[in-house]
Parts: sequence; structure tokens; C-alpha cells
Amino acid sequence: MNKPVLVVMAAGMGSRYGGLKQIDPVDKEGHIIMDFSVYDAVKAGFQKVVFIIKKENEADFRSAIGDRLSNQLEVSYVFQDLQNIPEGYEVPEGRVKPWGTGHAVLSCINEIDGPFVVINADDYYGSHAFKMAYDFLTENEDASDIYRYMMVGYKLENTLTENGHVARGVCVT
Repeated sequence: MNKPVLVVMAAGMGSRYGGLKQIDPVDKEGHIIMDFSVYDAVKAGFQKVVFIIKKENEADFRSAIGDRLSNQLEVSYVFQDLQNIPEGYEVPEGRVKPWGTGHAVLSCINEIDGPFVVINADDYYGSHAFKMAYDFLTENEDASDIYRYMMVGYKLENTLTENGHVARGVCVT
């Protein structure tokens, strides 16, 4: 089995934020949230990270995080582009923006050949989440007729902001 890969979705525009929040520092030492996520992921066992970014932000991402990380793990970049769609499909007339998460992950098709974990660049997950994910992916191999998936869940009350408003998916098992 191939080793699990960390996929970081970082192609968002940050239009409400007003810039690339994915690479803005969050502490006085200049760390960005991805520094903490990748640190936790490497500690859990991940050895490769794929950043999904916009082509025009590549230089900024390389200087903010990718170049530093390339000494510690394999770093790749893929671009979520509107034209990056499966054969036989067409971009609807008038569409100017790429699609969401599924389209972003599809952009990794040439970089990943085994199990992977997908995270958002601007969320913090905690070391336990990466350990659980890595362990699951290394201990549960897909079979020819069975695919194995997992999701790390959080208590909703632990994900709310100070004002109590945030959009979250609620999963029931």
C-alpha cells in the first residue's frame, strides 16, 4: 500500500477576508495555520503534502510555506483550474469560477496514487485528528469491491466562534 498523502485545499480567494488568509501569520513568530497542520501531519506519519492552489498564487505559497517544508517532506502543487474537468464534460457557458471541494480534489488526480486526507488551509484540526486519519489509512486497505473512508468529527460546540455563528455540516451515524 502507498503511504497516505496530505492534501491541503488552499485555492480559496479569501474575498470576504480581503486577501490570502491561508498565508497570513497567526502569531508573533510569523507561523501560518498550515505550519501547525503540516507539523501535526508529519508527526502522525505523513511524508507528502499536495497543496491545491491557484496558479497565480504559486510564488506566494512557495515562499510562505512550501520552500521551508521541502526539506522535511515531499511537497507538490496542483492547480484548481476551471478547465481541469473529466473527459467528456464541458464547462457551462458563462461559468468563470472553479467548482468546490470535489473539483479541488479531482485536481490531484496525477499526484496521488493511494490513500489521502483532505484539509482546509485555514482550519486547525489538532494532532489527534491527523494521528487518527493516518492510522486508519495505513491499517484499512481498500479491497476490489470495498472502499474504506473515514471522517474526523468534532463536537459542534467546540467549533463555534465567540459569537456562536458559524456554518458547519452536522453528521449523524
